[in-house]
Amino acid sequence: MGYRRRDTRPRLALWMLVALGDAILLLVSAGLSVLVALLGVVIVAGVGAAAWRLTRRSALARQDAVARALSRRRA
Repeated sequence: MGYRRRDTRPRLALWMLVALGDAILLLVSAGLSVLVALLGVVIVAGVGAAAWRLTRRSALARQDAVARALSRRRA
């Protein structure tokens, strides 16, 4: 009678550990070249995302500056 349904379902952390173990096993079986290629893809994607965010931030800052200048001119 001590059965609790919420204690029997798998937790997210457990599944993350299983996925990490699977990824490590795949990389070990595939070899070092796949690891280097994967690292390169992650680095390129990170640099691309950072560049996109920086250009987006500067575009938003320019729009905000123009809006403030126009509101001052009208007042």
